Amino acid sequence: MKHLFAFTFILLFFTQCGSKKEPLQYFSESERDSLLTDMITYVYVPAPYSNNQTKFDAKYRPFYIKSLPSFYLQNYFEADNGYAYFFMIRPVGSSPVYRRGVLGKMKLDPETHKITEFEEIVNTPHMKEEEVKEKGQFLFNKLIERGNIEEYLGMNQYIQWPDSTLKYDKPTHTWVSVGNFTIK
Repeated sequence: MKHLFAFTFILLFFTQCGSKKEPLQYFSESERDSLLTDMITYVYVPAPYSNNQTKFDAKYRPFYIKSLPSFYLQNYFEADNGYAYFFMIRPVGSSPVYRRGVLGKMKLDPETHKITEFEEIVNTPHMKEEEVKEKGQFLFNKLIERGNIEEYLGMNQYIQWPDSTLKYDKPTHTWVSVGNFTIK
């Protein structure tokens, strides 16, 4: 029994080492932090005195750098189709308890590692961090396996957006209302 356990542990260890889902397999720590700061600019609130168009201006970058400790790039995977898929964990308002997962895809300039294309695919509901990690990991694995997770969109305990009320608008990089809907 001990040998079976040891074999299983070793197999899992080597399987995970070769999975290429860890951001540090692609980037140094400073490159990862710079990329994460760029990603925060897309998914977070606009910096004070900015808006959705101006938040990318260099003068607002210190706001996003300051926000860096509240975000975590959980998984990252570069697919053969030219997209890099990601699973990020982010804060929820001022809550010290709840977090949200963001799964998406982007393209990076091969020389500068700057984002050239960005899309949030789903946001999880507000959950405790361990639950976000578990459910987000499931969704991330399905996303990189299939390139999409459309069949899971109805799982509202895993996915809050998109839904019948909100969709992601790629040109503005924001979640926008879908038609007329009633808030219950």
